[in-house]
Amino acid sequence: MWLLPVFSALSRNALRLFYRLKISGERVPEDGPVLLVANHPNSLLDPAMVVAAARRPVRFLAKAPLFDMGAVGMLVKGAGAIPVYRQQDATGPTSQNEDTFRAVWAALAEGAAVGIFPEGTSHNEPSLVPLKTGAARIAFGAAQRTGGAFPIVPVGLSFREKETFRSDALAVIGDPVEWDDLAGTSPDDRDAVRELTRRIDEALHDVTVNLERWEDAPLVETAEAVYAAELPVDASPDARVARLREAAEGLARVRAEGRSEWRRVAREVAAHGRILRVLGLTPRELKTSNRADAALGWTVRQLAFFGLGAPVAALGIAAYWIPYRLTGFLEARRGELRDVRATFKLLVGGILHLLWTVAIAAVVGWRFGWIAALATLVALPLAGFVAIRVTERWAAATAEARRFFLRARRREEIAELRTRQAELARRLHALWEQVRV
Repeated sequence: MWLLPVFSALSRNALRLFYRLKISGERVPEDGPVLLVANHPNSLLDPAMVVAAARRPVRFLAKAPLFDMGAVGMLVKGAGAIPVYRQQDATGPTSQNEDTFRAVWAALAEGAAVGIFPEGTSHNEPSLVPLKTGAARIAFGAAQRTGGAFPIVPVGLSFREKETFRSDALAVIGDPVEWDDLAGTSPDDRDAVRELTRRIDEALHDVTVNLERWEDAPLVETAEAVYAAELPVDASPDARVARLREAAEGLARVRAEGRSEWRRVAREVAAHGRILRVLGLTPRELKTSNRADAALGWTVRQLAFFGLGAPVAALGIAAYWIPYRLTGFLEARRGELRDVRATFKLLVGGILHLLWTVAIAAVVGWRFGWIAALATLVALPLAGFVAIRVTERWAAATAEARRFFLRARRREEIAELRTRQAELARRLHALWEQVRV
């Protein structure tokens, strides 16, 4: 378990490099036994997300085949993972899982944090799949050793475009599951296991967005964005997830009930969203007004930033263009499923960039000496980080400049869209209040 003590810091830094990562919600207890239960949309990056959110060492249950997958197996073993033998993997008798349960119970009794994905497998479905009962059995068996209930903490993992470098990722830590009334139960009590599994499922639904189909995502996101832009709401990431969850649940309910009024509003929200996408605006950006003084100050700040950062960014882009493109080429050639693409990119891309940096430093050292090689090992990664920041800032700045001129040129159309958006928000609020009743 050589990797376990530093896995949290490594995970957080690697994920913050690959994604624009946010962690929101409650705090995971800093010590004592904790069972972390999470959804599983993104393969091997999901454990990294959970441990980054927990901010403490976490041991995971992992399917047995991973332990025999070369570098991946070395990482899995080093992180203190515990193998699970599944029938579909054909890697060993499932009777060995009794040893798995005993190992997990012992780890929790010693005060460890253990992570598990109750869905049982990584997937690309638009909602949670039915949970397995393993988490409940683990909790009951460990409770017999810890002397009672301990925190079972749900962690909801959300990704906007999970296979895309520098896209948004969010981990929401929910309230612990209440199960004191069940804690004295045997892990062989099927009724109690089903009840605790139901409670875990409910807790995970509270921190995740569950759609009936992926096609609903633009409608649900637009409805939430219109609502949040026009009405006073909590701006925290976990509050946004809660609103998205309510919108998805509301859409499913009114679709089942066949309410004509909701269908009309849904069509209007979808049409409003399409118009905004064509214009390159979000509902919140639609409400923003142009101010000459603010624009001048913004322009000065951008010129200063790019004047200082652009030369360094140019070095970083030139230095890492080949391994960056090679990573994308290899991922495309492999044809990975969507839920494992990010894992491939992070692991393979990280190795390629590291080897490339060492190779450049070696060449510099051969030509100019070891001090120059050491300086290269430090300077190139820093230039790469600056390149990421500058390119993202450039994309944001050019988009903001385009929006400024758009608002200036099409004032009447923008004013009409603002009026329509305010009315849509009012109707959404009224209809959501009806659904909550």
